[in-house]
Amino acid sequence: MRTSIKILIVQTAIIGDVVLALPLAQVLRKRYPDAQIDFVVVPRASGLLVNHPAIDNVIIFDKRGVDKGVFGLINLSRKLKSQNYDVAIVPHRSIRSALLVRLAGCKKRIGFSKSTGKKLFTDIVPYPPSMHEVERNLTLLRKMAIVHNEKEPPHVYPTDNDKEVVDKLLSDEKILNIKKLICVAPGSVWNTKRWMLESYVELVQKLVGTGFTVGLIGGEDDFHLCNLILKSVDMGGVFNTAGKLTLLQSAEMIKRCNVLVSNDSAPIHLAAAVNTPVVAIFGATVPAFGFSPYSDRSVVVETAGLKCRPCSIHGGNECPIKTFDCMKRITADMVFEKVVDVYYNK
Repeated sequence: MRTSIKILIVQTAIIGDVVLALPLAQVLRKRYPDAQIDFVVVPRASGLLVNHPAIDNVIIFDKRGVDKGVFGLINLSRKLKSQNYDVAIVPHRSIRSALLVRLAGCKKRIGFSKSTGKKLFTDIVPYPPSMHEVERNLTLLRKMAIVHNEKEPPHVYPTDNDKEVVDKLLSDEKILNIKKLICVAPGSVWNTKRWMLESYVELVQKLVGTGFTVGLIGGEDDFHLCNLILKSVDMGGVFNTAGKLTLLQSAEMIKRCNVLVSNDSAPIHLAAAVNTPVVAIFGATVPAFGFSPYSDRSVVVETAGLKCRPCSIHGGNECPIKTFDCMKRITADMVFEKVVDVYYNK
């Protein structure tokens, strides 16, 4: 039984942020092999942490559901308090996350200077804006006298059942040869981070027309978009997995492919976690924010030189100046050339 030190990691943001916080647990496990390391996430991201050897317990904080509001926060904090955590590490920069670990009575509470709840921490770490998010998160461990200078990509661990589900899906789709399989993830929560539908259709047509097979990746919210691409291509060699796979099963599918094409969204981070190269399309946002693919074999396609870019850290629902030049200037030919280059040089 692990009892040497009890550590709590809190990252209740979106899926991509949770993936990029996994190296915290991985480095802590190397330093404290007998520690109890628990991880607080929102329900949607909880499936990512199943089977992870660096994490003992996954604690769900349904902040928009049953745990919504002050009473939900207090109830969860009471459960956490019973564990007597020695350290809480909070890469999430909301006041709610800071208040949660304060109410839980965690003895040492480490968070970023940009957190809206930084006064509730015992240890505050400067927020380095120029770092990749993985490396930025790892600076929090310096308050535990841990300096990790080696590259530490996130890892996820699909189960045997996850692998069987993907095997069956590929078999049902009659995908017998995955040597030329490319995955494409066209969705995003933010509209201005989403390359246009017609551009994805043209790209997929080019890929299929040159002998590649394309698997469309996404969640339930992306099914309609992926289906539009599927129907618009209408030439075989394309299949839609959106809404059919769990997060770990999606990671396994991405692992099977040779290159992932994606907007600046969670799939690029899942790809890094399974060591698949990415061609990432950045529009409203920029890699300098620290959320580019964390892989040496990946590339970013973007429109340089626009004074309006970036327009915000997350993008938005519409282009503020109504041109959407950041995405419209990225052609299918540009992305196709990068995919081919990464594929043959991976």
